[in-house]
Amino acid sequence: MTTLLEVSGVSVTFDGFRAINNLSIQVAEPELRAVIGPNGAGKTTFMDIVTGKTRPDEGRVVWGEKNISLLGMSESAIARAGIGRKFQKPTVFEEQTVRENLAMALKNKRGPFDVLLYRRSSKGAARIAELAQEIGLADDLPRRAGDLSHGQKQWLEIGMLLAQDPRLLLVDEPAAGMTPAEREHTTDILKRAAQTRAVVVIEHDMEFVRRLDCKVTVLHEGSVLAEGSLDHVTQNREVIDVYLGR
Repeated sequence: MTTLLEVSGVSVTFDGFRAINNLSIQVAEPELRAVIGPNGAGKTTFMDIVTGKTRPDEGRVVWGEKNISLLGMSESAIARAGIGRKFQKPTVFEEQTVRENLAMALKNKRGPFDVLLYRRSSKGAARIAELAQEIGLADDLPRRAGDLSHGQKQWLEIGMLLAQDPRLLLVDEPAAGMTPAEREHTTDILKRAAQTRAVVVIEHDMEFVRRLDCKVTVLHEGSVLAEGSLDHVTQNREVIDVYLGR
């Protein structure tokens, strides 16, 4: 496993509040990682920095084999470099079918005619079928995305990100609002995706994190408090005090 993303010595202050404080995290490829911590620990700001939404005051964010600095790159350039992000609330094209949503997301030329033609190409069709299978929506391809359940919309959005073939997938609280069965299926999707790429999941639901069965990074006041297996970090006295004891 090689280091894909390296965040080192990063700090960010908003209106005198230090949201990220000398944060250092490394993510390998392939890897599944969970990031947990109390509200205000800096979890979302960490994702904002990696995706170019927030610029840190200091520190380094280095990407890939060529050690490219992500600082100063635009959000779209970072996405093109291979970093995909899924927000908490699913954003799918409700009026389009599942198939059309996946077709629009596929990594290809972006013009309107390209999308129409690509959807009909056999290569595109095969990739869409494969993605639908991977996210568990193979039987729902003709359905309007707006008619899907909350959990299914989340899976479709993960599928749309996977269609762009990112090397790093950042996923914000995927289990929120899901039924137990949907949560279990979401775990399977993320674990499978992490076999060939890096997947970083921000999550509050400890049961969900336990199911992911991966390395866990605990953030507190904008820096790493502990790192290791879930059992390891949940036995850490400081973690118990700041997070689990609440």
